[in-house]
Amino acid sequence: MLVGLLVTASAVGPVISALSTQAVGPLAVLRFLNTDIELINPQTVAALCSDPAQTADCSAASLRLRAGPAGFFLAMLPQVLLVVLADGLRRGRRFAWWGAVVLQGLMTLLAAVRAARYLSGGNAGAGYALGAAQNALALALPVLVPLMVFVLLCLSRRLFTVSAPPGTYRRFLLRVAGAAALLSAAYVLGGLALRTSFTPQAGAGALIADLPERFLPVLELEFPASTPGLLPLTVPADLLYEGVGSLFWVFTCVLLAGTFLKPAHHSDSSDSGQARTLLKTHGGGTMAWMTLWPGNAYWFSSSGNSYVAFRPTPGVALTVGGPVGPERELHSTIEEFIAFCTANGTAACFYSIHGEVETVTADLGFSRLQVAEETVLPLGNLVFRGRKFQDLRTALNHARKAGIQARWISYPTAPLAVVDQLQAISEEWVADKKMPEMGFTLGGLDEVDDPEVRCLIAVDKDGTVHAVTSWLPVYREGRVVGWTLDFMRRRSSGFRPSMDFLIASAAGMLQDEGYELLSLSGAPLARAGPESGSGDEPGTGDSSLLDSVLDLLGTTLEPVYGFRSLLAFKAKFQPRYVPLYLAYSDPASLPAIGNAVARAYLPRMSLAQGLTLVRTIVDGAR
Repeated sequence: MLVGLLVTASAVGPVISALSTQAVGPLAVLRFLNTDIELINPQTVAALCSDPAQTADCSAASLRLRAGPAGFFLAMLPQVLLVVLADGLRRGRRFAWWGAVVLQGLMTLLAAVRAARYLSGGNAGAGYALGAAQNALALALPVLVPLMVFVLLCLSRRLFTVSAPPGTYRRFLLRVAGAAALLSAAYVLGGLALRTSFTPQAGAGALIADLPERFLPVLELEFPASTPGLLPLTVPADLLYEGVGSLFWVFTCVLLAGTFLKPAHHSDSSDSGQARTLLKTHGGGTMAWMTLWPGNAYWFSSSGNSYVAFRPTPGVALTVGGPVGPERELHSTIEEFIAFCTANGTAACFYSIHGEVETVTADLGFSRLQVAEETVLPLGNLVFRGRKFQDLRTALNHARKAGIQARWISYPTAPLAVVDQLQAISEEWVADKKMPEMGFTLGGLDEVDDPEVRCLIAVDKDGTVHAVTSWLPVYREGRVVGWTLDFMRRRSSGFRPSMDFLIASAAGMLQDEGYELLSLSGAPLARAGPESGSGDEPGTGDSSLLDSVLDLLGTTLEPVYGFRSLLAFKAKFQPRYVPLYLAYSDPASLPAIGNAVARAYLPRMSLAQGLTLVRTIVDGAR
């Protein structure tokens, strides 16, 4: 980050100086070594060059021809490229280091050549600009600036070890070459269409010969300049003349910056299988099965016994729960993963973690926020008796009278008639919400399509499916000890208390099968309150301001996704509340973390759905 900051400062400084008419001091000379351009228009150049007596002025004006808005951009193009590369440097990218070394080396050489020419009087027009700087010492200091940056880059090579995913720069070069070909064709064809708008009149040969100058940055030539082969005379010709190069380099800079945003980590196709084996062998938390869902990348510890599943987003490695593996390796696994993230230029963010992981991260200097509340039902002695379970007993009795049964199925092997109904129920829910299904820690039918995931459906004697719930296995030391509720959908016109019925039925049946616990999963952006004794008390924890922001977000999103209503619904089962935390190392990374969480939960949100969400938030705030 420090190297990237120094490169940025060395690139931006001369540009700011060039934009100022009163820049003074020895380093102000850098503007003449990089952006010695005066604003001039093509008509003035044509007028000067039409007079044989003004050959010198014609040459000087020709060099400054491109100093309009587009010309000035091309004049400071090396500085623009350095700023883009500096963003890659702060992310530890090896390609950015190579690019910065080559470009900085060329700029250092150019500055030395220009300084030597100034001292030898090779550029008479620069005398007025240099003023008191017409001596070797005054010019040596500015030349040393790019030289020292170049040396710094060479000495810091070992810091930049992050490589982009395979094929990134091959695709980058192909797209850049394609853009160059298209813009070159556009310049030639446009020039032929506007041939009379150039002087001399443009022909195919002259336009092709002029192409290199349209894309190259404005550099002061070592030899006396000659009159440009073509000069535009009208506004359309001027836009074509100056626009193709600017469009090309803007496109290139955007693509280059995009390569630095591509997550460096890429998973092998076998990583998911290895993670599944480790999960079954060593076990994990109640949400560990979610680490096997599509979209996750995997990092494995040096021992090979533990792994962390995460979403690789720009600047942030957002974990899916905590590490999976032997409990004795928890501390070392977290330390290794943080070191891995640091080496790859990303911030480690542990999301939806339980207290054990939060304690370890706190020891390592991480801060925390409570982002969800998990509800857990211990099995073994669970009985739905007493007034507090009245709603559940009512649901069970009504289902029995209506002839509705709870039936276990496996989605991959379920009858086609059942699968069709489940898909229809899910699509009906999505259409009613007018928002996409959320992902990340909230599964859909794609995650249900797993032979080890159990589905409990409410079906009547006619074969109509009224509702469905899915249950994820919870492993510990090689065996399943419990199940976690995930997918919940019911038919809008079906049996109304079907969710009460299914969850109560699942608790009873899984308890009879000998399992230890039942997790009703977490409810994001929802908390049971201090009376539950689960989360942070008001005013404790990280920041009351951040807690207030999360509370506001939970309130405004309630009409869309109903997380707080879901938590209130689960309260009727009298569960044990377990807080889920987000642990982060640097408060400055919170905006990037918020972006990563949003991308993880809503990776396929369309523009129309985004507008609907914003409108709902605004209406809720009102």
